[in-house]
Amino acid sequence: MTGEQQVVFWRRAWRVARSEIAALTALMIIALGVATFVEVADDMTEADGQMFDLQVLHWLQPAPGDPRGPWWLHEAAADLTSLGGISVLTLFALIAVSFLVIQRKRLSALLLIVGLIGGVMLSEGLKAIFERERPPAAYQAVETINASFPSGHALLSTVFYLTLGVMLTRAFPKKRLKAFVLGSAITIALLIGLTRVYLGAHWASDVIAGWCAGAAWAMALWLVAYAVERRQNVAHARLQDEAAS
Repeated sequence: MTGEQQVVFWRRAWRVARSEIAALTALMIIALGVATFVEVADDMTEADGQMFDLQVLHWLQPAPGDPRGPWWLHEAAADLTSLGGISVLTLFALIAVSFLVIQRKRLSALLLIVGLIGGVMLSEGLKAIFERERPPAAYQAVETINASFPSGHALLSTVFYLTLGVMLTRAFPKKRLKAFVLGSAITIALLIGLTRVYLGAHWASDVIAGWCAGAAWAMALWLVAYAVERRQNVAHARLQDEAAS
């Protein structure tokens, strides 16, 4: 390849990268999420990883069952953690899907449904594979019902709120509004995960793994929807988001 050909190649590559920046970012998040999940899953079986989880738990709860901070912080954490529960997420999903259907956003509605159902299956499947025990019962300030790794609340809240946030960014033309919406979605998912550790329901590594798996799953779904939408725009297919009248 001559010097001129290389210049032409890199110019074309740069144009493609600029036009597909969202897709490239999604791919990077998927790769980083999967790699981090694998690393955390490996570390949790080793002494260093277990020591990290114990140190975080003991710092947050110097006395078992009594998290640091005033009483209102405990109440706030209990309220926030429920935002990642399957009942609350299902209710929010039904509302969001109904709204999207009314707005003739069929592809987005399908994406949200598949994302949440797939997230539940992914969470339960991973829990069945790893079968990690929760923190000792004395530290648990909320009830728990299944295995610990990864955190289902962290995984599902990341899938739902991140997917919803990405959808909403398409409704705002200004970048600062897009950043605000997406930042709010990420903040909610982060807070929910932190409350799981604070309340002794999960080890810190459970939550980190849940965030990673949830982000990777949400971005994978978005990439599929992105490819389908582009293809259907060309073919004028019916399963696509339409402008509301």
